[in-house]
Amino acid sequence: MSRENIIRWAALLVLLALIALFTALNPAFLSQRNLARIAIAAAPAMMVALGVTFVIVMGSIDLSMEGAVSLAAVLFCLLFVKLGGALLPWGWLAVPVIVLFGAFYGMLTGLVHVRLKIPSFMASLAMGFVGTGAAVMITGGEIVRISDSTFRMLLTWRILGYPLMVYVAIACIFIALFIQKHTVLGRNFYAIGGGEELAHASGVNVRAVRIAGFALAGAFYAIGAIFQVAKLGQAEAATGANFMFVSITSVVVGGVALWGGVGGVWNAVVGVLIVNVIANGMVVIGLPNFLQDGVLGVLVILAVVLATDRRAVAFVK
Repeated sequence: MSRENIIRWAALLVLLALIALFTALNPAFLSQRNLARIAIAAAPAMMVALGVTFVIVMGSIDLSMEGAVSLAAVLFCLLFVKLGGALLPWGWLAVPVIVLFGAFYGMLTGLVHVRLKIPSFMASLAMGFVGTGAAVMITGGEIVRISDSTFRMLLTWRILGYPLMVYVAIACIFIALFIQKHTVLGRNFYAIGGGEELAHASGVNVRAVRIAGFALAGAFYAIGAIFQVAKLGQAEAATGANFMFVSITSVVVGGVALWGGVGGVWNAVVGVLIVNVIANGMVVIGLPNFLQDGVLGVLVILAVVLATDRRAVAFVK
């Protein structure tokens, strides 16, 4: 296998190597029950990672996901309860409403970034704080619960041993792939990430595409929030905690370049699986809790080293 092919498939090879390692240390790692556990943990993070991938591909960064997920989850629970507290006959309306809200929230982040000419990392970080603060204000620090068994079927209804939520997540991955590969918007993300000035000279409305990218990311964050509510059966101001680390780490580990124009949905999917396999594997082999974060950090660095072609950039900033 040539060096180029090794680099291209490095993230997947890292994932397979990790699976082999943890299976060798404890054969129970490869059991269907444990694989389902990994899939459940990965589903919400996968949606958030898909969303931020579009932003990173166009050369920006989005750090608003924790606030966006928390606020979307809280609003989803409140609206679901307001519509009767059951998926049927009216509770299902909360799903498209919150996805649209997520897109609107992302659009606001994009507008702050583009119109006010604030760096994307600062604009998105500020909007993340706004989302978390709004979630605290709305809930008063309380937990909002959903007990509808039909909605919770996303977690409890299993097909071939895996919950329905996993199959919905797979469908969302294919939607993201379609956007990336077969839409003008997806191609424009790469055009901007490859060189904003060149994209502008080619007739791309860079401002509009950037705003659309943040809006698309927000929609995926909202789907992740709904998955998180289905998994936990509740929402609070801290529902989005840790999604920033998991999502950004995952896309970078998977091979999405932070300078834009390189990588995509497939890389994000593999990256999320790598991070979740590492986290789950450390539990399965019985690693003490106080060591897990440190080991995860070291393994993530190693995964990035193996999965990234650092010759493609002269300087990493």
